[in-house]
Amino acid sequence: MRQDGDAVNVPACFISSHEGFLGSIKNFIKDFVVTEIDINGQQVNQEAAEGCASAYKPSETTARFPQNNHSFVSHNSYVSADCGIDVALPSPGSFDLGVILGQSVSDELEQFVLTLKDEKATQQELSLGSFSDKHHRANVHRAVRHRFPFLMTVTIQPEIRVREDPDYRELSQLVTEDEAEDFFRFIDAKVRGSSYTFGADDDKDHRTAVHHFLSRRFGKLVETKSFSDQGSTAISVRLRERGRPKKRSSDERKEEEVYTAFTLHKENLETLEAISYMAAALGVLPSDFTYAGIKDKRAITYQTMVVKKVSPQRLKEKRAEFEKRGMRLTQVRSVSEPLRLGRLQGNHFDLVVRDLRPHSSSDAPASGAERHTRLAALVKEAVENVKDRGFVNYYGPQRFGTGQSVQSDRVGLALLKEDMVSAVRLFFTPEDVDDPQSNAKRHFLQTDNAKESLALMPLSKARERLMLRALNRYGTNADGCAQAWLSLPHGMRVFYPHAYCSRVWNDAVAHRLTTLGHSARRGDLVWMQEGQSKADEAGESSSVQIHVVTDQEEQSGVYTLGQVLMPMPGNTVKYPENAMGTWYQERLARDGLDNCRFRVGSLKLNLPGCYRLLLATPHNLTYQLQRGGGGGGGGGGDVMGERKQDMISLTLNFDLDSSCYATICLREIMKCDV
Repeated sequence: MRQDGDAVNVPACFISSHEGFLGSIKNFIKDFVVTEIDINGQQVNQEAAEGCASAYKPSETTARFPQNNHSFVSHNSYVSADCGIDVALPSPGSFDLGVILGQSVSDELEQFVLTLKDEKATQQELSLGSFSDKHHRANVHRAVRHRFPFLMTVTIQPEIRVREDPDYRELSQLVTEDEAEDFFRFIDAKVRGSSYTFGADDDKDHRTAVHHFLSRRFGKLVETKSFSDQGSTAISVRLRERGRPKKRSSDERKEEEVYTAFTLHKENLETLEAISYMAAALGVLPSDFTYAGIKDKRAITYQTMVVKKVSPQRLKEKRAEFEKRGMRLTQVRSVSEPLRLGRLQGNHFDLVVRDLRPHSSSDAPASGAERHTRLAALVKEAVENVKDRGFVNYYGPQRFGTGQSVQSDRVGLALLKEDMVSAVRLFFTPEDVDDPQSNAKRHFLQTDNAKESLALMPLSKARERLMLRALNRYGTNADGCAQAWLSLPHGMRVFYPHAYCSRVWNDAVAHRLTTLGHSARRGDLVWMQEGQSKADEAGESSSVQIHVVTDQEEQSGVYTLGQVLMPMPGNTVKYPENAMGTWYQERLARDGLDNCRFRVGSLKLNLPGCYRLLLATPHNLTYQLQRGGGGGGGGGGDVMGERKQDMISLTLNFDLDSSCYATICLREIMKCDV
């Protein structure tokens, strides 16, 4: 049964006609366990399961970032391929200028900062007052530089004065003001082994100018290099070790080539959020972590990762710290290369569905034994159908962002139409609830005041705060809104157009099944090669040879529905050569994208598209029915007047190929939204 707040994002079109049943999932975190299956077909948690005497329970200690580390985590750390996430940033409460300076001086400092933006301003320096205690002076220096990294603090004992840092002014002419501020925070923190990455910059001459400036002004403190990531180039800045020469030695180059693999066990934590925690603690870039796929947040998950430039011993030393944040690292070992995205066979799922009951209350037998018999028959029929016929390979609700008043695909459509203002306003559409995030969004839509909305927005809402900061700086017109989108990491920006394309794919599949039936038809697309691996066949591919089914092949039944591919819209894909080709054209035209090139140059977005199998099939599917809620308690309260011990739960265990959604498989089994 659909969870509260979730939106129905998937068409009501199924591949089989069994009756199904009702129930609830994810009542508890332990009801949804995901274990990665590596390229050799092995579950990655096997050694961990054998080597642990008791089940892992995360510490109840509140997870916090090391102070300041968030400022020099690569922007790419806040990226999710399939779902938007909110990254919890550390509280700057210890840097409250109103407390440290007094409210009147703090207000005066704020006004001084505003005058610096006026080039005609004559006031170039401000006194913050005298501070006799050296510890108080130290706190003032730290607090002012944290809040305003573009200011210099000077002590003329016991007085502290502030003025604009000329280096900041010069750097802000080369990069965005946000990047300049974050860079100066990074420099001020001087955390050993830390690094900072500027935003993507494909202009080589411009990168050279940035390199030269950083070398000239900070060459003794940092070293810089350009690196490529996901088709874009960016500059990374790393603090030098004490006494470290500018040029890397052969030993240091070898250190760059160190790779350590491990199994990450996380609970109720997003994959990329976990990476940002680990990167900050280890002093490396989030991009130094590689993985085969992103796992669910509201679940217990096991997956393999590889981190670059970190030895196994150093990683083991951090394991206790990571456990406090809901992560456990096992099977730590040296490897020779990073992981590649998609380098897995799939995932194993252990799910519990609670409070089972028939779709129609009139079908519910009076006695518990009769009800169990009835549900057992429904479950057996459903499982056997899905074993034999598979399920429609829809993108799951998390692809579109659950619980949102405006779904992510609508934001993506506005971006593809390059309507930046509409995209921003859709992004800030609030939920119909009275919470701080919705109130801040509501205030922005009503007032267009980004500064006031930023003050209302919770610190944990990283994406919204990045956007509001940019809107405050650049304005809320079309250019300002484009700058606001550019303030988000590339992976986060591209998530929204991908969500739109996924919605089109889901709708295309439902229309294809409704109008052309459940067999391969002339003009459908299929794989050209035979004998491809399951990993390739499972989900998406943009580099496969495509064959168009001929009339003779349709008549002879050469291909089955399970071999049919449907394209995700993009600028490199081929569309079906039957009625579905026309459907795609009409759908895109109806959405105002008939001339769309699936590129948004101003936001550096390019969507080539891909192909995805219309059907997916679970492997090794087993199930078990239990009375009494499956040992974990039911959803609470009575169901149709029954006692809790009479409730029935279903345990399901199965494997899915990569890029397939367990919730969609379960939806086909149960014949209801989950």
